[in-house]
Amino acid sequence: MRFITTAMEPHSPCNAAWKDESSSISVGKVEDLKTSNRIKAVLKDREIVVFHHEGKFYAMDLHCYHAGGPLHLGDIEDINGQPCIVCPWHKYKIALATGEGFYQSVDPKTPSAKPQWCTKGVKQRTHVVTVRNGSVYVTLSDLVNSYESDYYSTEKYKKAMNSAQKK
Repeated sequence: MRFITTAMEPHSPCNAAWKDESSSISVGKVEDLKTSNRIKAVLKDREIVVFHHEGKFYAMDLHCYHAGGPLHLGDIEDINGQPCIVCPWHKYKIALATGEGFYQSVDPKTPSAKPQWCTKGVKQRTHVVTVRNGSVYVTLSDLVNSYESDYYSTEKYKKAMNSAQKK
């Protein structure tokens, strides 16, 4: 697994839907990512993971929104027709494309009923992936909305992790 550290130029948060190509950072070659299926990278002090799955590229924050699990070590499963990463720590399921969390629900009034997949809404920050000239680029999403996975990119979390590693 490759680990890439790079700085990212600041960009204007005025339009979340449009990103100028200059705000995207190369995280590797298309062929390398197709071979490895995932890589970790650091863009502007934010740890992310980029996946290649069934011909598409996806990027999201590296740490699971629930408890900070390492998503790059999870398996990918199909949930409701969407590819989802399964956190290796607590088996939380997160849609690669949207960051939605999924859970199974059973109606207690009909216990023999088949469990249904339900959404918790968007919990994990995702990022835009583009391919140009044989390279994979990631543009960090605007921080206008906050998501639960944002905690694992804060100074508070990083200081706690550094302190724990020193013990």
